[in-house]
Amino acid sequence: MEEIQFQVRENEARIKRRARQRVRDAIRAGKMPDEQQVARARGLILRERQNSIFSEAWIPMAFLIITGGLIANRNAAVVAIGVGMILIFLVSNWWKRIALVGVTYERGFDRNHVFPGEPVIMRLTITNRKPVPLTWLQFKDQVPLAPKEAGKLAVISSEVSETFTLETSLSANAYQRTYRTVQFHFPKRGFYEFGPVRYVSGDVFTLFTIEREHQYLNRLIVYPKVWPLETLSLPAKEMFGEINVRRSLFTDPIKTQGIRDYQTQDRFRDIHWKATARRGHLQTKVYDPSSGMTVVAFLNVATYAKHWMGYDSDLLERAVSVAASITSYCAEQKWGVGVYANGSIPRSDQPIRVPPGRSPDQLMHILEALAAVTEFATGSIELLMYRESKRLPWEATLVLVTGVVTEEMLVALMRLKEAGRRVTLISLARDAPPQLDGILAYHVPSKTAVFQPHESKGSETELALGNIPDPARLELELEEVTTPNGQRR
Repeated sequence: MEEIQFQVRENEARIKRRARQRVRDAIRAGKMPDEQQVARARGLILRERQNSIFSEAWIPMAFLIITGGLIANRNAAVVAIGVGMILIFLVSNWWKRIALVGVTYERGFDRNHVFPGEPVIMRLTITNRKPVPLTWLQFKDQVPLAPKEAGKLAVISSEVSETFTLETSLSANAYQRTYRTVQFHFPKRGFYEFGPVRYVSGDVFTLFTIEREHQYLNRLIVYPKVWPLETLSLPAKEMFGEINVRRSLFTDPIKTQGIRDYQTQDRFRDIHWKATARRGHLQTKVYDPSSGMTVVAFLNVATYAKHWMGYDSDLLERAVSVAASITSYCAEQKWGVGVYANGSIPRSDQPIRVPPGRSPDQLMHILEALAAVTEFATGSIELLMYRESKRLPWEATLVLVTGVVTEEMLVALMRLKEAGRRVTLISLARDAPPQLDGILAYHVPSKTAVFQPHESKGSETELALGNIPDPARLELELEEVTTPNGQRR
């Protein structure tokens, strides 16, 4: 199997090299390469397949019919049949070769960042950029979820399989552009990829069929749910402790107020070397005092004491939603906010890191990172907190959001507290967390109202199953029988 896979990869590489060579040869000859040649050279065409119902006996039979017509006193009707068969073959073969030339399939979304349940409209633009019309054209697009127009049963099955083939069939005139729209509703957060897409077409007589698969991908990001802190039983006011002063004793290294002469207690990295060279003696930077809080959320994706024991998908989604709600609240307060998680993004094994910041796009980056969180844990959350706390501002408040509380986590929080850090624990476990000296601890149980399903509406599966009628009850009638012994049964 290894030798076969190696041979396949070698053939694909050889095909790409030949395609690049054809493009270079066309440019050297002063010709403009077409779209298909460029797509093959860039590896955008994954594979090509040609099917045919044409028989090899077609051409010999056509010549045999023509010969028979000439022998039979030059029968014009018989000769015309043979000539027609040859013309049909030539036209069909030529039509097949140019069927997909100049054909484009484009996706467009009204928005590519949404929250769960929000509608997303995808607009398809299909163009035939050649003077030859196409009697039939079909596209098979791999999408992560069935659109609303496909029906409730297709939506349910695609949620289970996490894939759906969106088929679009039409006929295209010369230089025609066609538009189609479909609507999606994504029920949960995540990164959703659209593509690849297969182009299928052929000749007017349907003797030959050509199919090409294009590496045309789009990505849609569905943010996690964000709730007001009051609905999560969390205090929105002074959640991380009292903020008595408007301006902190800590300084912001980004905002420089001025310079002054060097003093013995100044740090070596705060020396302003350009001003020192200009004045002839050491000068030190003077920073503005920090005017706001900095909150860093640490999300534990492990839902059991050991991450290799499995995971609870519902508990993980609740933890991600709580982390998103906290960071959203901090961004509204104009605080510096960041997020770290011991979970990885798809197709990666690195933990998620969004350093704290106050930029207008900071919340969007955080929600994108949380949308990509998977159940795969790259390590323990306490080790991640130990490692990353060294790089965070000293005045930052560290918030641990976890679905399970272990002794190792409590020890890590106590050590960070003893080192002078401000730490807060938010637990989503079944039992309330223990109260630790100097550490704020909150409990968000699973029975919180926002986590409960609505009674008036069920899931898609429940609604579909509810339409199945109950089988009729079978009623049996017993007949009383008297035995020869006079007993009744």
